[in-house]
Amino acid sequence: MQKLTVAHVGVVWLAVAVLTAGCAGEAPGQGPAPADALAAPMFEVDATWPTIPNDWQFGQVASVAVDAEDHVWVLQRPGTLGPEEQERAAPPVLEFDQGGTLVQAWGGPGEGYQWPTSEHGVYVDPKGYVWIGGNGESDHQILKFTRTGEFVMQIGRAGQSQGNGDTGNLNRPADAFVHADTNELFVADGYGNRRVIVFDADTGSFKRMWGAFGNVPSDEAPDPALPDEDPEGAPQFVQPVHAARVSHDGLVYVSDRGGKRVQVFTLDGTYVTQEFIGRECVAPECGNGTTAASTAFSTDPAQQFLYVGNRSQAKVMVFDRRTLTLLDSFGQWGSAPGDFGTLHHMAADSSGNLFVTEVTPLAPQNRRVQKFTRLAAD
Repeated sequence: MQKLTVAHVGVVWLAVAVLTAGCAGEAPGQGPAPADALAAPMFEVDATWPTIPNDWQFGQVASVAVDAEDHVWVLQRPGTLGPEEQERAAPPVLEFDQGGTLVQAWGGPGEGYQWPTSEHGVYVDPKGYVWIGGNGESDHQILKFTRTGEFVMQIGRAGQSQGNGDTGNLNRPADAFVHADTNELFVADGYGNRRVIVFDADTGSFKRMWGAFGNVPSDEAPDPALPDEDPEGAPQFVQPVHAARVSHDGLVYVSDRGGKRVQVFTLDGTYVTQEFIGRECVAPECGNGTTAASTAFSTDPAQQFLYVGNRSQAKVMVFDRRTLTLLDSFGQWGSAPGDFGTLHHMAADSSGNLFVTEVTPLAPQNRRVQKFTRLAAD
């Protein structure tokens, strides 16, 4: 491994959510916000963040996480750089302080573990451990490291997945999250499978798993027409299952990117509600036709706002988390500061600032992580 060091249920909430989801003929949250809705937070892009030293070059920037110290962790893909850029390739994992100064960088193949062939998700858990997943064809594992890059544990083995019923291996896991109250690792598993799978975060032992609507996850792909034509969407997640996040009140928000929706569950996998994201988005006129790439919560104690990264419509959408009412959105296709290429993952810090990554293959100016500073209310 290369290492370089440098000077995120209440009963009332559930009732509201279920009633909202049951409104006939209308996707919840897609109409105008009611007069008594929360005022959406406002953001301003910080085009100077971060400072990348050593003339390093980012490949596609797959993922971002924020730790308990408000340090920002970035996972990028050195292997996506062209031959002429390889000498300048930054290490895969980079830690920045709030000011955007590099603290340390590490990552890559090493003894005792199988580094992913295509880096995809980074997450720093409440104990400070760093989790890494990948979406390469044989990336059937997820890795746990200390914050300084010392290997701790691997769940699954490369190339060994037996499908959605396999409790020992993953299949191209997109994202991970540790719920501190139960010390459980929730994995969006993801590109090869279509499920959320839960492990003990210390031992890696399997605990439970589920598919869309809490169904038993299936290897059989859903009818490709269902995500757009069925009022409820497909009965299974539509690959990729791109992110999973757990709120303070014990609700699991799953980004079903291919299904153009976010589904909400209790910790045990009981389905609560869903929110469709950009259902009118159809490929190729609308990117690749997938939308809900990631979620993040606002960092106030009640986590009032749910942020959804809409990949093919190139915007961050702001919802009232309790009611899933759409309040606002920002962003557009482009390469200027504040625009998005292929929007991928995002995270929020304790001040409410958002960090958003992009994985645009052919545009070097979009291989980046952007900081959006949350502005104080008037």
